[in-house]
Amino acid sequence: MHMATVRTKAQATAETKARRKATTAATPWGATEVVEEVTVPQRAGEKRFSVVVQLLETRSGERLIRFAYTTEGSARRGPVTMRARDLERLRAALERAPVLEEALRF
Repeated sequence: MHMATVRTKAQATAETKARRKATTAATPWGATEVVEEVTVPQRAGEKRFSVVVQLLETRSGERLIRFAYTTEGSARRGPVTMRARDLERLRAALERAPVLEEALRF
């Protein structure tokens, strides 16, 4: 079973310094910083991909949530489909991403 991964802002910042490049995401509202991210690996037959849920923040401080899927490391827009058992893995991963978890509470 593949485990979901979580990146906090601190980890993203450390990775950013290592790569000397900011962790940003382009949105219709402009460039944003990735505050926290959860990745849930999935598999359908031979196809492997991941669902990514990101907490983003604009320069003005507005927070956005982005759901995407990745193939070969590139985020793709479009419909995101998850199996019920993958939602359980997402829920477990969110326990390690408290800021994103709080943003997703209804």
